[in-house]
Amino acid sequence: MKVYQAIETRFVGPTNHRGSRVIATHCGNVMRHTHNWDYGLNTDQNHYAAAEALRAKLDWPPIVAGGSTRDGYAWLTSTL
Repeated sequence: MKVYQAIETRFVGPTNHRGSRVIATHCGNVMRHTHNWDYGLNTDQNHYAAAEALRAKLDWPPIVAGGSTRDGYAWLTSTL
């Protein structure tokens, strides 16, 4: 039986004090990581980088799938 964990990412535009960024969260806002926008990457790559950083922080298995949602992206890891 495979068990999946999900990470959601969403884009946050620039403010007067901070540049654009991607917020990666797990279980709402219980665990989160903020990834500063890297203009050398495309949109998918920036969202993946944010999800990957949170995945590493949580010490989860590698991301196996991802896709866009209405609010950003969702990324899945699997225990198998």
